[in-house]
Amino acid sequence: MKGPKVVVVGAGSLFFGRQALWNMIMSDALNTGTLAYVDIDRDRLALMMELGRKAIAHKKVPLKLEGSTDRREVLKGADFVVLSFARDGVRFRGVDCAISEKYGVRMCSGDTIGPGGIFRAMRELPVILDIARDVKALCPDAWVINYINPTAVNGLGLMRHADVKSFALCDGLHMPHVKKNYLAQCRVVEKAGAATPDLLAKFDLEIAGVNHFTWLLKAEFEGRDVTPALRESVAAAAAKETDEGHSKQRFNRTYALELWDIFGIYPACIGHTKEYVPYWQGWQVKSNQLPPLSIFDVNERYKRHEAMWTDVNAFNSGAKPLDEFFKGMGPDHATDIIKAMWAGDKGPFYINQANRGAVGNLPDDAFLELLSDVDMNGPVPRRVSDFPLGVRALQMQVLDTHELTVEAIVKQDKGVLRRAMLTDPIVNSIPDGDAMIEDLLEAEKEIIPAAWYGSQ
Repeated sequence: MKGPKVVVVGAGSLFFGRQALWNMIMSDALNTGTLAYVDIDRDRLALMMELGRKAIAHKKVPLKLEGSTDRREVLKGADFVVLSFARDGVRFRGVDCAISEKYGVRMCSGDTIGPGGIFRAMRELPVILDIARDVKALCPDAWVINYINPTAVNGLGLMRHADVKSFALCDGLHMPHVKKNYLAQCRVVEKAGAATPDLLAKFDLEIAGVNHFTWLLKAEFEGRDVTPALRESVAAAAAKETDEGHSKQRFNRTYALELWDIFGIYPACIGHTKEYVPYWQGWQVKSNQLPPLSIFDVNERYKRHEAMWTDVNAFNSGAKPLDEFFKGMGPDHATDIIKAMWAGDKGPFYINQANRGAVGNLPDDAFLELLSDVDMNGPVPRRVSDFPLGVRALQMQVLDTHELTVEAIVKQDKGVLRRAMLTDPIVNSIPDGDAMIEDLLEAEKEIIPAAWYGSQ
């Protein structure tokens, strides 16, 4: 069977461009298809195209490679369109976080909730919806896969306002790796690599929630609750934590234990989840209190981007052998799902989509990250346990913030934008919320759509 045509919008993505190339070359189900790179940065596109040509030749596979700075030139005939771009994403996340910090709102990631999540969606969602219109015109049967944060907001925007087939992804719950890791943390196996398919089949793991705000609802091995062992593992790691690492890494196990004590379940994505709740905002009062969140580390992220391009240049020049590229990369969440859909392997995978009854005590149209079976008809979520009270309320507040953010962007309505900002769980002051909107609009005038600056 001929492989699919996969269009990657954002070829220079830190988290996807190289991984997509690796997976499409290494998969027999994909390497007879076409990989099309799109990037508005002509120089970066050229570097990725050169890497692609060299890697394809090195493995002697029939994968076809296309590239363009104009997505419309390569969309025709696409089976999948993966969105993985951000114009000056690191710089503007830094702006979001610096301005928000002036008003006491501290964000360790700044790209999914809080003023940072709202304004990143302001920058990216209009472009995403423009791309969806091109997909509808040029390849209407293609699946659009959003891989851009805030993935829940952007995925929700596609679901509500684009006439295309779509779902959204985050790489944090990549199957089966996440299940293997929890099997090790629950001390069923010594390390994740020892988790065989037979053991995984006996492990009933339920994780669900809004993206980056997911919670572990069940962990049973052969019918036995193994969350006590998980707690022991988390507590042992927390006891060794020090004030080191970049902003998303600091004190994660200790933060997780506090939330577990409050709500009775484990936060599955604590590096982000600690940013969704107001408890570590503000200033330290007691000596035994965890410090407020660290601000997103712009320099650390720039260094990761620089290291990526250094590697790409080294592979292209021959300074590094291409065998190292194939050893250093690995399976990617999005292309694993594309492979499963195309080849008829149902998965399952964690996918962001409408709830459709999977979580019984949340609305059917709630946009959640859920374990799902897949085929070319799309993802179908599996039923999981209900959320306990408390966490359910927090989920609804985040869901409402996301819904209002999408509505504000589509309508370009400052009143709805204000409502979204003041519904957000880490914004607790009306004048500060208003000031952040005005300051961020002024600071990001070069990238926010011009309609926001007219009279409203």
